[in-house]
Amino acid sequence: MKVIGITGGIASGKSTVSRYLLRAGYPVIDSDQLAREVVAPGTAGYEQVVAVFGHEYVQADGQLNRALLGDRIFTHSSDRQLLEAITHPLIFEAIDQKKKELAQTEDALVFIDMPLLYEVGYEDKLDEVWVVFVDSSTQEERLMRRNHLSKSEARALLATQMPIQDKVQRANAIINNSGGLEETYGQVEKLLRKALS
Repeated sequence: MKVIGITGGIASGKSTVSRYLLRAGYPVIDSDQLAREVVAPGTAGYEQVVAVFGHEYVQADGQLNRALLGDRIFTHSSDRQLLEAITHPLIFEAIDQKKKELAQTEDALVFIDMPLLYEVGYEDKLDEVWVVFVDSSTQEERLMRRNHLSKSEARALLATQMPIQDKVQRANAIINNSGGLEETYGQVEKLLRKALS
C-alpha cells in the first residue's frame, strides 16, 4: 500500500482533487474531518481544549465554537501553539489508526488530505506528496470569493501560511489547478497511472 499526501495552500483546490479521488474509488483520509472528530464533545481532546481555553468557547449545543476559537488563535500565535499541542498528537493517532485499517484492504493507494502537511512535518510518514498549486492572484481571488473576504483580509490569511512556492519545491508531484477542472483531473489521472505502475 502506497500512502500519498495531498496538500497545497488555502483555496488552491485540495478538496477538488480529494473529491475526484474519492469518486474514482480511492480512500482519502481527511485530516480536517479528523481534527473536528478529536475535539467532539465527550472526547479527551474536547475536555483538554475546554480546560485550557474556557467554557466561553462552548456553544449552546455543547459543540466547540470553532469560529470563535479560530479568531483567537489567528490573532495569538501562542494560543495557536497551545491548541496544536493538544490536537496534533490526537489527529496523528487517528490518521495512524485509519492507515492500519486500510492496510487490511486491497487498496494499492491511500491518500491523506492534509493542508498543513509540511508545517507539521508529516511528509516523512508518506511515500509521496502531491501539491495542488494555483498562482497567487488566482488563489487570492478564489479565497476572497469563497470566504467573502476583502483583498487585505485574504492577503493577511495567506500570509499566515507557508508560501505555496516552498511547498511546490518540496513536492514529489505538482497538480496545477489554475485552469479548468478537466485539465486538473487529467493531471490527477496521469499521476495515478504513474503511482500504480
